Amino acid sequence: MLKSISPGGYNITSSTFNPSVFVDEKVREIREFVGSSKAAIATSGGVDSTTCAVLAHRALGGKLICFFMDTGFMREGEVQEVSDMLRSLGLPLRVLTVKDRFMEALKGKRDAEEKRIAFRETFYKVLSEEARREGCDVLIQGTIAPDWIETSGGIKTQHNVLEQLGFDTVKRYGFRLLEPLLELYKDQVREVARYLGVRFEASERQPFPGPGLLVRCIGEVREDKLKVLRAATSVVERTLGVLRPTPNQYFAAVVEDERMAASPAVERAVQGILPAGKVEYFTCRTTGVKGDNRAYGKIAVVCGSEVELDRLFALPERIIHEDGEVVRAVYELGEKGSGLGGEGGGGDLNGKRYSVLVRAVETRDFMTAKPYRVPMEVLGRLRDDLLKIGGVSSVCYDITSKPPATVEYE
Repeated sequence: MLKSISPGGYNITSSTFNPSVFVDEKVREIREFVGSSKAAIATSGGVDSTTCAVLAHRALGGKLICFFMDTGFMREGEVQEVSDMLRSLGLPLRVLTVKDRFMEALKGKRDAEEKRIAFRETFYKVLSEEARREGCDVLIQGTIAPDWIETSGGIKTQHNVLEQLGFDTVKRYGFRLLEPLLELYKDQVREVARYLGVRFEASERQPFPGPGLLVRCIGEVREDKLKVLRAATSVVERTLGVLRPTPNQYFAAVVEDERMAASPAVERAVQGILPAGKVEYFTCRTTGVKGDNRAYGKIAVVCGSEVELDRLFALPERIIHEDGEVVRAVYELGEKGSGLGGEGGGGDLNGKRYSVLVRAVETRDFMTAKPYRVPMEVLGRLRDDLLKIGGVSSVCYDITSKPPATVEYE
């Protein structure tokens, strides 16, 4: 049975959750908290923030203003699609084009936590400036239980977790903060969305992190790298979105295809499953979970002949047993020059070569997750299509559970 315990101590279980009762309670709470003031909400188009915006609009009507930021980390065509969807829900929307400010704030940063913190500070600086212009002194946001649990536990900094880290939002940003969904998990948020009449494309939308493609762009963020990532994301979402059942989350990530050797002990562990298998590490690191703590560790790249997925899924545990710095293992589906990728793509892009990492998971609450069993023939098509993208030199399939990996890469 799924249980949620919020920072305030409020408990709900999935078997007793009633979205009608929840909405009535939160509408009263929002109205009482905001009073005669005006409120702002930042809406990304994801299920959490969209549900929260519709809930807040039901409570406040014209006293609410919704901001949608084009940070530069959205998918192809997403700014227009999300704007149209939010307006169709009757939300009073302001679209902010601020990608230059985010790229400047992230320039030269490679560490995942440093990038998340830079994103957070830029996000709230922009939001507080715009809220003040509109006369808003309350911010409503769609933080849910996994956000504050992972942040408070030190696993990774979710950009929308503030008070749980001890921030005084009035002094720091100039607004009072209200988080109506704080005790909910993703499946419960979807129940609330359906009850509120949120359109299907929003209520059932694939989870998409607030920082967007930033957390799937491993290491330093650059425009050429984001271009590769957007193209890869379109291929992965188009190919995996037709699977039935559909993975709970599926996406592409991109990392510089720069590698270093693994230890002989790790290679021997892999060869127990892949007799001719080889292992390398990407030089970039990524976020993982060790115990209840964040681990910023290595990504192991396993190469070898195709075997059953169940056997591949056993590899991460064996690798980590031999090298505790590893938090994630991926299986290389193919590389440019192997004859597997077709014509017209790959190679260098402005001197850079990138590896695309395909991630697909099944999960109930996103606190734990298992890699999804994508059929090998589908992975083969993905490999071929992704290797046609300029700058892509290899394609890998993530075979790691959460823990030790997180669902997202950063």
